[in-house]
Amino acid sequence: MAEPDFQPATDSLPATGLRPMPKAWIAAIDSYVPGKSTGTDGQTLIKLSANENPLGTSALALAARLGSGSGAGDPARYPDPESHALRAGLGAFHGIDPARIVMGTGSDELLNLAAQAFAGPGDEVLFVRYGFSVYEIAARRCGATPVIAPDRDYAADVDVLLGCVSPSTRVLFIANPNNPTGSYLPRAELARLHAGLPGNVLLVVDQAYAEYLSADADDGALALALSTANVLVTRTFSKIYGLAGERVGWATGAPELIDMLNRIRGPFNLTLTGQAAALAALEDQAFVEASRVHNHAERTRFAAAVAALGNHGLRPLPSEANFVLIEFSGALTAETAYKGLMDHGFITRWLPGQGLPQCLRITIGTTAEIDRVALVLRQLAEAAR
Repeated sequence: MAEPDFQPATDSLPATGLRPMPKAWIAAIDSYVPGKSTGTDGQTLIKLSANENPLGTSALALAARLGSGSGAGDPARYPDPESHALRAGLGAFHGIDPARIVMGTGSDELLNLAAQAFAGPGDEVLFVRYGFSVYEIAARRCGATPVIAPDRDYAADVDVLLGCVSPSTRVLFIANPNNPTGSYLPRAELARLHAGLPGNVLLVVDQAYAEYLSADADDGALALALSTANVLVTRTFSKIYGLAGERVGWATGAPELIDMLNRIRGPFNLTLTGQAAALAALEDQAFVEASRVHNHAERTRFAAAVAALGNHGLRPLPSEANFVLIEFSGALTAETAYKGLMDHGFITRWLPGQGLPQCLRITIGTTAEIDRVALVLRQLAEAAR
């Protein structure tokens, strides 16, 4: 019998010193760090670290996810690879041709795809300091060079951003409202930013928190995406819709942009349950409105309670999202407050890895949770004097 053409792996293979080597730009990536849900001892805490909806999920979405109502389908079968029903629902609700909508595994997938499709080695990807940490990952993942524009008191400055644009700039990311600061560019400023960009620069407006804005605070990004060739808007069902666990995001822009993202997105990237739950959540705008009203009221109360501690060095930054970033400049440090809140059963987001060791980002929770956090912060601040 002839010997086989291959030899099985053994422990006695010669040691050559060779091994697979990652690309330098991949090795340079610092992994994304999600919000924690447990303390250092593993104890489960009240989670105010990931900007999830404290009201949970729409009952209609939960029913659809479990297979009732519209039904989540047969799990033995692949999901609709084009998410036809969900794109049609989004198109009808927002007045967008469904052909100009692409779905993603959360908006994170779409942000990465935008960089991958339009930037690479030798190109630059621009974003503001204290922007969403995924932007730098997206830039490095495709071999592009991340360029960080200086902030203006933790917020984006249009003139500074435009001043950082170079002939190598290919993508500009901006979150509006921004994570982790909560800052917001109004419609006129976003239009000015777009008008100042060369036509070959893709402006990606990350609107993960857009549904928390009042109707009169529309930044105009969707209109730009529908009327220009170089604007892509991303949104998600993870925040106000309460479907963070299903990982459903979407984007819209010019047909040519959507075509490029469709070419490289994951096939079957939305699950059966995700598609069904998102469509039902979209139809339950009463839940969305209740979440918006709750967030505005509790964020206003919480920001006022923190502002009252200004003599202790605490400053709440203006926020249009479902969280408040607090700057600590007195005897009570952000790290001490983080640990103190943890001792009282709350996990928040301390951000030294994002260049913000002086800040805590705290998600707006229930009324009782926010009252308790405000009280603990006061006690910690007074004890630190």
